[in-house]
Amino acid sequence: MITESKKRDVALVVDDSPETLRLLTDALDGAGMTVMVALDGASAMRIVDQITPDIVLLDAVMPGMDGFETCRRLKREAGLSNVPVIFMTGLAETEHIVRGLEAGGVDYVTKPIAIEEMLARIRVHLANARLTQSARAALDVSGRYLLAVNRQGRLMWATPQAQKLLADSLGPTGSDEMVLPEALQQWLEQAQAGKGVSKAAAATFPDHPTLRLHYVGNAGPNEFLLRLAKDAGHSFPAEFSSELGLTTREGEVLAWLSKGKTNRDIAQILGLSPRTVDKHLEQIYAKLGVENRTAAAAIAANATKRNS
Repeated sequence: MITESKKRDVALVVDDSPETLRLLTDALDGAGMTVMVALDGASAMRIVDQITPDIVLLDAVMPGMDGFETCRRLKREAGLSNVPVIFMTGLAETEHIVRGLEAGGVDYVTKPIAIEEMLARIRVHLANARLTQSARAALDVSGRYLLAVNRQGRLMWATPQAQKLLADSLGPTGSDEMVLPEALQQWLEQAQAGKGVSKAAAATFPDHPTLRLHYVGNAGPNEFLLRLAKDAGHSFPAEFSSELGLTTREGEVLAWLSKGKTNRDIAQILGLSPRTVDKHLEQIYAKLGVENRTAAAAIAANATKRNS
């Protein structure tokens, strides 16, 4: 048996060969697994839109979208980032093995498939995936809502509660298709390089100022670990901006300025560049009819008292 759990593990087998599909379906079903099959990569993507498999067995060479591209697309989905993918192919050259691993596969078996060997590999990868998921769930329980992004700012994985917080804040697809806004990507680059951004310095999503990110460190050569938090204590009423004749963003900049934050602090908090903060302050000073941050902060403090 693949597992002693009452829950049947779900395997998705993607192969354009009916003979291979029959062989693996019989073997996996006999091992106590639920099997879904797809004849090509496009069909596989439609299936995972409906149900998340526990493991994917993927033919590397298929008409249309090949297995390497299918794997890359699967791994872009946060909900599938931890699902192990085992490549199956008659291609045994090192070049193809490397391509499979670089696409996100965890293992590579050559055809004709030795069923007992395949089942043994599946047991190992399912166990490793469960350990990873348990570790991330434990981080949630301890209050460490973590996520990882790649160098392009695309979400690679997130702990369960971090996924929920992203979905609640960014919408139902936020936890699956999130790519960091450009300002946050710049913040991440600065954090990696240690240029004026410490691990304690948080950045916020430009359109979601209460959603904060902290840089934790590198989890791999192209994987950067971030901690997610929601700040419920620093949301400013709409009346604050409208009363002073400011835009919402200008109101946020002024509110943080009134709390003693520097321009660099404000840039990091709001996920903006320091130059953008400078431009906002120029507009704020002009609209308020003041010449410096001290006078602007005093006006903001009075407005806050009236709205509190």
